[in-house]
Amino acid sequence: MPLLGVTDGRRGSLRVDWRASLSLVGTVLKYLAVPLMVPLLVGVVYGDDVFVFLLTALFTLLVGTGLERLDPDPDLGAREGFLMVAGAWLGVALVAAVPYLLAARGVPGILPPSSPASTLANPVNALFESMSGFTTTGATLLGEISLDRHSHAILIWRQLTQWLGGMGIIVLAIAILPELSVGGAQLMDAEAPGVGIEKLTPRIAETARVLWIAYFAFTALEIGLLYGLHLAGPLLGMELAPNMGAYNAVAHGLTTLPTGGFSPEADSIAAFSAAVQWVVIPFMVVAGTNFALFYAVFRGDIRKLVDDAEFRAYAGIMGVLSAILAGVLFVGGAPPLGDLGGVVQGNVENTLRQSIFQVVSLVTTTGYATSDFAQWSEAGKYLLLFAMFIGGSGGSTGGAIKIVRWVVIVKVVRRELFTTTHPEAVRPIRLAGEVVDEDAVRGVMSFTLLYLLLFAVGTVLISLDVSRVGYDINTLEAMSAIAATLGNVGPGFGSLGPFGSYLEFPATSKLLMVFLMWIGRLEILPVLVLLTSGYWKS
Repeated sequence: MPLLGVTDGRRGSLRVDWRASLSLVGTVLKYLAVPLMVPLLVGVVYGDDVFVFLLTALFTLLVGTGLERLDPDPDLGAREGFLMVAGAWLGVALVAAVPYLLAARGVPGILPPSSPASTLANPVNALFESMSGFTTTGATLLGEISLDRHSHAILIWRQLTQWLGGMGIIVLAIAILPELSVGGAQLMDAEAPGVGIEKLTPRIAETARVLWIAYFAFTALEIGLLYGLHLAGPLLGMELAPNMGAYNAVAHGLTTLPTGGFSPEADSIAAFSAAVQWVVIPFMVVAGTNFALFYAVFRGDIRKLVDDAEFRAYAGIMGVLSAILAGVLFVGGAPPLGDLGGVVQGNVENTLRQSIFQVVSLVTTTGYATSDFAQWSEAGKYLLLFAMFIGGSGGSTGGAIKIVRWVVIVKVVRRELFTTTHPEAVRPIRLAGEVVDEDAVRGVMSFTLLYLLLFAVGTVLISLDVSRVGYDINTLEAMSAIAATLGNVGPGFGSLGPFGSYLEFPATSKLLMVFLMWIGRLEILPVLVLLTSGYWKS
């Protein structure tokens, strides 16, 4: 009998060693019990949901250990790498939903529900929220009332899922698990294909550790600054950040750097002062920047950041869009929203802050909000919809199409215009002075076309599904729902706005968006390739 993953020439034999893939998925799940200790400790401090996370950790250990035993000595090839990465991301989302279900439904005779009226008692809803967390999408089913029904432990777990998913669970696993260091580069490419993570050091495990150390350092710095504002206010006789206590500082630090956007506050960052909003902006910019550039800066090579074509395009796009939006808002592109930190027409500081914050938030796919942009003028909303497609830099935690692809696309268009009148010319595409392989150029064009095709098809499917159940949304709102989930952005327009939720969608639409969040985080191809017969048998 042939080994799995090895063909003996017989028709229909599998070419994928699925046992090896699932074994390593089990390893990832087993170690997920470690971060589950964080909300457990929070539960101990606040006296809530301790047993929810204790049971979840035990469940995770059992499932992970069981899968790990499928293959005690796994050997990954390219095909197994795709299956392992896609399976790991689906697996962690399923496990992350367990605390929501336990808190909402309890265990008969063992654990009473702590939030029995939670919308997350529905398994589809729980999966939606957990997938949105780990993929750093930030689309939520929890409104103001729903958030208030959940414990500090549940809400910090919701925040922590985004932080774990931001730099990538596979990158984290490679950094700390020796069994994944062999073949680690292949797994990292599968987790972020096309414009993935640059190898910074000779060993890929060391590269993964460098990335996570930088990620952790920026997170800790933001938490320190946010809490520092809270402490400094009374000392200065001012209210700089009166409601940014230690819990909120940690909660928002955990979701800024991963460009996640979850907040324990129903009003997102609008619940906090202007000072807090100005502090958050540069950290969103950092999160959307290629982390390899920070490695160069830390080593003293500041010019690499300044000379990087992608970073210049990234900064330029955000600057131009912010200026345009500021003009729209200044002349009356948004109604005032009073206590929700809305736009104050004619106020220069307020207009600049609102426009810069919202553009940076959506370009980087963070999804935070300082105002209900769902109520802005049509011009403002279409500009923000456009921003949802841009994305962060390659090698960042941002989603969507990503700046580096747009840079390549612009260069391809310019080359086509030039060669139309100079057909004999040979003009390669260059990035950072290096020639981009034509296969990579075709990959960029194919990915972008596939992304836009999925957006169009998804918009049609969502529109048809909501009309089936009588849920009334317009075309712009349907487009924003797909752009926000496929691009891992989070909020949309209308009832899906930054102070709204996705709760009213039918279960079928939610499952479609769960799928889009999953494939969007893995940049489509590692998941879609699993659906082809050629992957399994050819």
